Amino acid sequence: MTSPTSILEGPVIPLAPTDCLRLGVLASGRGTNLQALLDLAAAGQIPAQVVAVASNRRDAMALERAHRANVPTAVFPRADYPSRVAQEEALIAFLRENRVELVVLAGYVPVLGPTMLESFPNRIINIHPSLLPAFGNTLHAQADALRHGVKISGCTVHFVTSQVDGGPIIVQRAVPVLEDDTEETLAARILAEEHQALPEAIRLIAAGRVVIEGNRTRIRSAPLHS
Repeated sequence: MTSPTSILEGPVIPLAPTDCLRLGVLASGRGTNLQALLDLAAAGQIPAQVVAVASNRRDAMALERAHRANVPTAVFPRADYPSRVAQEEALIAFLRENRVELVVLAGYVPVLGPTMLESFPNRIINIHPSLLPAFGNTLHAQADALRHGVKISGCTVHFVTSQVDGGPIIVQRAVPVLEDDTEETLAARILAEEHQALPEAIRLIAAGRVVIEGNRTRIRSAPLHS
């Protein structure tokens, strides 16, 4: 039997077209991508609504952003649970309680385990600050890009699988690497593109236009659902 987290023979259509995709956002830090989604949803510019926000850190600024938007929040620190499975089971219960359809990792540090992946097969996406597969599986992608002297960097939105930063790619956006860039200036330029790429991926998924075939996606001109 094929695992939901394996490379699939496809085609797999993650979700049927919808006018309001229910998002659960997981974040460990500042939550700027979360804020971008909250602002776009409030303005009616994405066919989605953030209905739950969770973190592994009690001091994550993302939680405050969610509170200001009246979005339910919860915190699941690893130290509060006897195992990672127990931690993820509590997280899953919170997401299901809020009827989350698509899980969005927006600066979420923990690597998801099988419990979480199998509960939301092909319905978890992540944004990473590099043009994957370059500089994946690291929290220092921008520094690594500068260290290697690349001339173009960017960001990637992809489906999450058991292969860290190796799932099917949905959207990528590129930025130039300037001669005088520091890690901070490059990160800021990439972050601005993240705020565009993540909503773009959500729009495509909500429209039913994303089809997973093997370890790649195809973006259809129209949804395959009837």
